[in-house]
Amino acid sequence: MNDYIKVEFEFLSNDQKEMLVALLAEVDYEGFEEEGDLLKAYIPTSKFDEEVLQALVKKYNLSFSKSEIENKNWNQLWESNFQPVIINHPLSNTPWIAIRAHFHQPLNVGEFEIIITPKMSFGTGHHATTAMMIKMMSEIVFRGKTVLDFGTGTGILAIVAEKLGASKVVAIDNDDQSIKNATENFLLNNCGKIELVKASSAQRIETFDIILANIIKKVIRENFSKFVNELSPNGLLIISGLLKDDEPEILEAAQQEYNVVLEAKFEAENWICLKMRRDGGEQIIVIKNGE
Repeated sequence: MNDYIKVEFEFLSNDQKEMLVALLAEVDYEGFEEEGDLLKAYIPTSKFDEEVLQALVKKYNLSFSKSEIENKNWNQLWESNFQPVIINHPLSNTPWIAIRAHFHQPLNVGEFEIIITPKMSFGTGHHATTAMMIKMMSEIVFRGKTVLDFGTGTGILAIVAEKLGASKVVAIDNDDQSIKNATENFLLNNCGKIELVKASSAQRIETFDIILANIIKKVIRENFSKFVNELSPNGLLIISGLLKDDEPEILEAAQQEYNVVLEAKFEAENWICLKMRRDGGEQIIVIKNGE
């Protein structure tokens, strides 16, 4: 049974591959593989839209081929390619957080180690957006703070928040696989201050000192007003999953519509991570590539 469509894009730069992953993820493509200048993208046959694909390749003048493939054991493929990752502290540039799977030996480096069971959920520390989110978190005081992790995926950011001393973390995702995977990872890391919630919206009846959202631009825009309303006075909003080209739109909305200001920014591999403060009046500080 041919359950998936595989689309192969050829002759791509690294920036083009990063851009395509972000754009295709917004239209339900579920898996990606990179081989040199080739990007393979996978989508369930039931969700494939030929017109959307044709409009994309026409807009960006892309070369591609398309084929049907049998359903894969995506988790087995994901696990076979999963390697440990070490994230350096952006100030000292020394090992800070080590991330490994349960089947790896302890790394014994950095301030603390996080165990992530690799599944198709987003957030293993390998992608630039996750690494930037974690680096941005290193510059924030979490001790005694309340935190919302929206689009938690593997739960990695919620785990880091608890490790950094957060008093309470609410982790939200709308995907059943992510909920299952995050539950496993919270247990593996002995987390006791994280509340896991299945939901599609950030709407809550409580406020938070810090909100984390490493998701696609469309979801960030849909939930921006909720994020701001749920921030405590002078609360921080940390967002990623955004391409550099998304920055003007996000900042215009943040500053003109929602009265939050940019405090810091990381850039890596054509992606950005933004730290913004509600009702802040501080000078904007831009930080690139962790410097």
